[in-house]
Amino acid sequence: MHLLLLTYIIYINMNNFYKKYIPYLFLLPAMIFLAVFFFIPFFQTIILSFFDYSADIYNPVFAGFNNYKHIFTSEEFYQTLFNTFLFLILVVPFLSIFPLIVAVFINQKIKGINIYKVLIYLPVVVSIVVVAIAFKWLFAQQGMVNFIFSLAGYSPVGWLTDTKFAMISVAAVTIYKGIGYYMMIYLSALIGVPKDLYEAADCDGANALSKHIYVTVPHLMPIIALVVTISSISALKVFTEIYVMTKGGPLNSTKTMVYYIYERAFENLDLSLASAASVVLLLIILIFSVINITFFENKRYKL
Repeated sequence: MHLLLLTYIIYINMNNFYKKYIPYLFLLPAMIFLAVFFFIPFFQTIILSFFDYSADIYNPVFAGFNNYKHIFTSEEFYQTLFNTFLFLILVVPFLSIFPLIVAVFINQKIKGINIYKVLIYLPVVVSIVVVAIAFKWLFAQQGMVNFIFSLAGYSPVGWLTDTKFAMISVAAVTIYKGIGYYMMIYLSALIGVPKDLYEAADCDGANALSKHIYVTVPHLMPIIALVVTISSISALKVFTEIYVMTKGGPLNSTKTMVYYIYERAFENLDLSLASAASVVLLLIILIFSVINITFFENKRYKL
């Protein structure tokens, strides 16, 4: 009898143990992955930003806030910061509005609509390196774009060699690559908009534009906030397009924050300045994320 009671008590305790700790065991692989590839590099970067690696990369010297003072007194850093925000201004409004317009049209009952969806989404699955190389050929001095311009009687334009057009050319790659991705986000959200509201708007005599302004957009505000936040973070972290197409040129006109960090860390082996610039970029991204969420969803998120 005592043995049965003891067995029952052990069974109850083990059952409670499994119920309490088994979920953490399932989370353990993801926690290890995040720790190795995010949290450890994150804190290590902050620590590295307070040391000086310029004299000896293997024996750094504690430098305090000197690295931050250096980058905030550097004209190159401010030029890089300006380029980053310029790229954001060029890309984010387009990626936030145009995919929504495309999604509204794609959401209609059109014959062969699935073919259009595949064609618009196709650039998303293509490697960004491949897309950047293709656009580099298109925007070359003797490329297809200048060939079309010459047929129209215009002189060739230095799309990648002129400081006035280089950033626009790089932004075109990001926009082309992201339209299909954000279109699918909007398209999945449009399915959840109540049809009754459109019918009520029809009864009130609203035209197609008014229905989308007063019905579609208010219901999609959380999704618009998501798209603005994601596209802003992606724009602030742009690297591959610039590395493939311009290498930060001409005259540093397309050098952004991430390319500046890459150049400092892997070309100049100045890990200290690269780490300090990474921390600054992290703070900028956090600020933009908070602003976007607060502006678009201040009633939903209590910050």
